[in-house]
Amino acid sequence: MGILARITSAAKSSNKSNESSLSTGGHGIDKNRVLSPTDPTVINPVNAGSWETVRTAPVNHTPRYFNKAEADALKQVASQKREEARQAKRAYKSLKKLEESDAQVHTAHRNYIKEVADSELTKKRADASTARHLHTLRPEYARLGFGLDRAENKAQQRIEELKAKIKEKY
Repeated sequence: MGILARITSAAKSSNKSNESSLSTGGHGIDKNRVLSPTDPTVINPVNAGSWETVRTAPVNHTPRYFNKAEADALKQVASQKREEARQAKRAYKSLKKLEESDAQVHTAHRNYIKEVADSELTKKRADASTARHLHTLRPEYARLGFGLDRAENKAQQRIEELKAKIKEKY
C-alpha cells in the first residue's frame, strides 16, 4: 500500500468528529482534569491539609513544682524525643527528596509529552502541505490525461482510415 493510500485510508477510518474538532481549532483539554491533584490528599489551595502539630507534654499554664521522679522521667522523655526528632528530621529530609525526584520525573514526562504534541503538529503540517501540493498537480494530470485521450482518438481514427484504404484496394 502506498504512502498516499495509507494516509487517505487512515483519514477515512479516523473519528470524524474529533478530526473536525481539530481542524476547526477545537480541543479536548479539560481544565479540571489538567489541574486535578495527583493524589486526593495532596496539599493545594483547595486542600490545605491538617493543621495538627506534635505535642509530647501538655502546656503548663500555671507555674508549679516538680518532684525528683517527675523531673527524672521528663529528662528521660526529653532525651528520647530529642533522638526521635533527629530521626524525624532525617526521615522528612528523605521524604522531601522523594517529592523532588517525583516532581523531576513528572516534569520530564510532561516535557516529553509536549515534544510528542509538537512533533505531531509538525507532521500534520507536513501532511497538509503535501496534500495542498498534490491538489496543485491535479490540473496538470488532467491535462496529460486529456492529451492521451486525444492521441488515442487520433491513432484510432488513423487506423480506421488505413483499414478503409486497404479494403478499397482489395
